Amino acid sequence: MGPPQVKGRAMIEALHATAQEMVRRPRGILAADESIGTMSSRLEKAGVPVSGENRRAYREMLLTTPNLSSGISGVILSDETFNQKLSDGRDFPAAVAALNILPGIKVDTGAKELAFAPGEKVTEGLDGLRERLRDYAARGARFAKWRAVITIGDGRPSRRAMRANAHALARYAALCQESIVVPIVEPEVLMDGDHTIDRCAQATRAMLEHLIEELDEAGVDLAGTVLKPNMVVPGSESGQHAGPEEVAERTVATLRAVLPASLAGVAFLSGGQSPEVATANLAAMQKHETPWPLTFSFGRALVGPALTAWHGEPSLITAGQQALADRVEPNSAAVAVG
Repeated sequence: MGPPQVKGRAMIEALHATAQEMVRRPRGILAADESIGTMSSRLEKAGVPVSGENRRAYREMLLTTPNLSSGISGVILSDETFNQKLSDGRDFPAAVAALNILPGIKVDTGAKELAFAPGEKVTEGLDGLRERLRDYAARGARFAKWRAVITIGDGRPSRRAMRANAHALARYAALCQESIVVPIVEPEVLMDGDHTIDRCAQATRAMLEHLIEELDEAGVDLAGTVLKPNMVVPGSESGQHAGPEEVAERTVATLRAVLPASLAGVAFLSGGQSPEVATANLAAMQKHETPWPLTFSFGRALVGPALTAWHGEPSLITAGQQALADRVEPNSAAVAVG
């Protein structure tokens, strides 16, 4: 049984209200949606035995952090976590909602090699997505996420890769809105590589242009949509340094050149930046005027320190939660001043 079928204006208003809540200052979105493989690898590196129970315990530690809702509007869960329970027996989505935080769900099935496009990928997961979204919505999901991966290199990103990923993102977003679920669309231009900040700006703008075109073609309501883009930064192997003011100026200029004013908001990914650098760049962007709020949807930049502090010890749950709170607070403070 799917979610209640709300029609017309009521459906639009519900989507808009949720999207606005997701990006309302001074809160951002916590990305706790790592795949089983990625999460297992991070547990192992932190010295935590790899198991479904430890992945569950880690997510419970994060989400039961005291006063988390003061800086977090929504939490993106993986399918595994969405179907698990807290130690007190409550389902994760219900527990998140009880904290005055919106439950979200990652619905793509990962980036796979794109045919005849060496070194480039397209994200899959559209098969059966309508039915999965109806099920997630019936069990409390208020928003969803789909990540596309765009690489910069010799001849990359190609038009083929950008079009394929933009089309998939648009189809996903339309299916989300059909089930009254707000789509987070994430076209991540990776910072891996030796490219300059100029090249990142060019690739980011090109990808966003393809994305907006496809979203429009698919009939997606942008006021009920949240964009999760990369910041415009130099490649991690470029040797080029860009301070917060330069990153902010280049990022905002790129977004303003492409994004319609009707978009609900922008929630940046951290993209492998250190927690401190991601926060500094986010804060610098608040000095620039935009028609949409600029907030955060960080994963590693929020939860990495918490995993290190906790490292699987029940006696260190409070330490892990404090480490998370110590990263949420400066990001919440950064977007509060926008």
